[in-house]
Amino acid sequence: MAVTEKLPQLLMLKESLAALAPVELPEGYVLRAFREGDQAAWNAMMDAAFDRKPGTTNFDKDMQADPEFRAERVLIVERNGAAAATASAWFRAAYGPRCGYVHWVGTHPAHRGKKLGFLVSLAALHRMKAEGRAAAVLHTDDFRLPALRIYLEMGFRPALDHESQRERWRAVLGKLEWPERFAARLAGPFEKFPLEA
Repeated sequence: MAVTEKLPQLLMLKESLAALAPVELPEGYVLRAFREGDQAAWNAMMDAAFDRKPGTTNFDKDMQADPEFRAERVLIVERNGAAAATASAWFRAAYGPRCGYVHWVGTHPAHRGKKLGFLVSLAALHRMKAEGRAAAVLHTDDFRLPALRIYLEMGFRPALDHESQRERWRAVLGKLEWPERFAARLAGPFEKFPLEA
């Protein structure tokens, strides 16, 4: 029986963090960094955001056990003390010291439609910039069209690191009604990482 290769997630690159818009949250929402004790609320929010069985997400394993964990890198938008959205300003050495990594973005279904995913991801880019990063990458799935639209609107572009991504990106961009966008990029070479200083 043939073994089917698991395809990698789509990779996206934002080449500059130089001119980031300010983070302006809707009235009643506040942005803050992770605090000890937030684990259960973060887990519940992410289970809801990704339509998982309650108890599936494990902050301690998925985030805190990572050597790159810093409380200030995990950003939470909340309303009336309840977690509404999150994104993290992570780092992966493979992409180089000048490049941040957008990690674990999610919005609770009760708070969708308010651009919180965009805003908390933007806040993560600001955090990266404060740490001295000049660019950012992220991974996401082909079927997450709302998230892909947000990242493209934020100035991320397709970054190729696997041959399958050319046609997969063309399919995604067709569904987003941008079939010609990035045509030259998708015909070009693989991205070179780590990014040069």
